[in-house]
Amino acid sequence: MDITISELMEFFLQRLLVTWVKTLGPFRSGNQDNLTMYMDLVDGIFLNQSMLQIDPRPTYQHISKHVNNNTNLRIQYQNLTSLVRNTKTYYQEILQQLIVMNLPRVLTIGEDPLSGKSMEEVKEVLLLLLLLDCAIQCEKKEEFIERIKQLDTET
Repeated sequence: MDITISELMEFFLQRLLVTWVKTLGPFRSGNQDNLTMYMDLVDGIFLNQSMLQIDPRPTYQHISKHVNNNTNLRIQYQNLTSLVRNTKTYYQEILQQLIVMNLPRVLTIGEDPLSGKSMEEVKEVLLLLLLLDCAIQCEKKEEFIERIKQLDTET
C-alpha cells in the first residue's frame, strides 16, 4: 500500500522532534494546519530563527523572510543552505565536532517541497536532529533541556 504525501506529512509533523521544534517559537503563519506548518518548516525561515536562539552570531546571514505560499525556489534554497552552513559551522567552530553523516539535499526540498522525494528528505529529519544536538550543547543548553523535559512524550 502506497503512502500519500498527506500521510507522510502528518507522520512527520507528529514526531516528537517536530514537537520540540515547535517550542522554539511561533510559526510565521501562526496557522496550525499540517500543510502550512510543514511549509513553514521547509522554507527555512523558522529553522534559521531557531538556530539563532542557539547561536546568535551566524556565519551566513542571507535569510529571506519574504517567502510566501508561491515560494521563490531560489530564496527557499538559499534559506535552507544557510541553515545547513550555519549548523556545520557551529559544529566545527563551537563544538569542535565534525558532521560525518550525509546532510539533507536542500535542492531536492527546495525544488518541490511536496514531492515524494522531498518528503523522504524531510522525513529523515537530519536537520532537526542536528539542531537539537546544537541546542543541548550550546551555552543556553539548560533552557533547551528544560523545554525537552516539559514535552508530553505520549504524543
